[in-house]
Amino acid sequence: MVDSNKQPDIEQPDRTVPRNLRQTGDPGIEMLVSTRVRKSPFFHKSFNEEGAWRATVYNRLYHPRGLVEPEDGGAMAEYEALTEAVTLWDVAVERQIRVKGPDAEALTDYVITRDATEIEPMRGKYAILCNEDGGILNDPVLLRVAEDEFWFSISDSTLMQWLQGVNVGMEFDVEIDEIDVAPMQIQGPRSEDVMIDVVGEAVSDIPYYGLMEAEIDGCDVLVSQTGFSGEKGFEIYVRDATENAEAVWDPVLEAVKDHGGRQIAPGHHRRIAAGILSWGQDMDHETSPFQVNLGYQVPDDKEGDYVGKEALERQREQIENGEYPFAYKLIGLKFAGEPVRDYAPDFWLVSDPDTEEVCGYLTSPWYNPDLETNIGLGFVPAETLEEATDTPLDDRIYDEELDLEFRVHLPDEYAEEPGEPVFATVAEVPFTESVNPSAREQAKLGAREEAQANED
Repeated sequence: MVDSNKQPDIEQPDRTVPRNLRQTGDPGIEMLVSTRVRKSPFFHKSFNEEGAWRATVYNRLYHPRGLVEPEDGGAMAEYEALTEAVTLWDVAVERQIRVKGPDAEALTDYVITRDATEIEPMRGKYAILCNEDGGILNDPVLLRVAEDEFWFSISDSTLMQWLQGVNVGMEFDVEIDEIDVAPMQIQGPRSEDVMIDVVGEAVSDIPYYGLMEAEIDGCDVLVSQTGFSGEKGFEIYVRDATENAEAVWDPVLEAVKDHGGRQIAPGHHRRIAAGILSWGQDMDHETSPFQVNLGYQVPDDKEGDYVGKEALERQREQIENGEYPFAYKLIGLKFAGEPVRDYAPDFWLVSDPDTEEVCGYLTSPWYNPDLETNIGLGFVPAETLEEATDTPLDDRIYDEELDLEFRVHLPDEYAEEPGEPVFATVAEVPFTESVNPSAREQAKLGAREEAQANED
């Protein structure tokens, strides 16, 4: 039994600042709304008009994280709207950091692991930025809106100051600043119908990660086919958002409701099923891409130098030599217990069923109604995985079901028996397929098709 009154006895040698793994639960605190944290241009719409009832702080902005009240179905009612109809998300917290100028491509290429020179104007790409040790600083959607202009649509970590700091010594000929652009996401199987209503038929021609200039209610917007859900989806980036955000919001929300949808909080229940990572939960600046199955983001043929290249290439060489350099690795787990229908307030602990010792922790758990089981991402000992696979440890661990058991220590509200851990097994990730598979998923699918062809 885990003692919730103290920090668990688990070493975290991969980290300088260990995760706080004490199981304190949700003390029911109230969020303070003050001028120290910024209200987004959609704040009034989300909270005052649409009734968002809870929030978190993301990139120093208030972020709605609950629209449907618990007594009306809560987050799982929002999941149903996302997977069966269409939803609108207020994601203005995805601050837009612009790099613009003659050296915009050169600077961008220097700070991301992938090759920025391969991104054509009016196209985007999922990218990561790492520090000199190979730790993930941010994983933005990177938009190239012009030959000399990139937007970093950032996750929950400060990036503008990092880019400005990098450029102090490099002196690339660029301007680096945050711009007055606020995105919203339209996600779900009817999202294209909504977008046709608000910007016209041309939106159907946008490829995945493609961009299109448009107008909504006389306001200039940039549209991309991207999203954080694994469902069909788009993002609308409202230019001059302080002035135009609400004018764009109203017709978009009206179209969403006309197609049977609603505003919801970002669909973390669906992104977990799709294997999409969340910065701060599943990774941070002390996490290597090779620990969280983002090795495909580290190309072995990028000629240009970039921040973290030396460390990442050294890590890859160690892995290829069968010397996995980290104590922990992120995996997928399916686990028993009552359905987890809301955000976890703690990193729930994972233990070894043989020794009963705590050995890891979940980062992102939720119940998946399609699979009819709880699922989650979590860190477990790399050594245990190596012993189970009997092969050098690499990203393939993500792509198969393993005959390997763990136990998950759930709060009593979810436990089968109070105080007793539940059964868990290593699962393939993504747990369910995405409408638009990532590059890693595409590579996996290609490998399966090739293997099938060889068998035939």
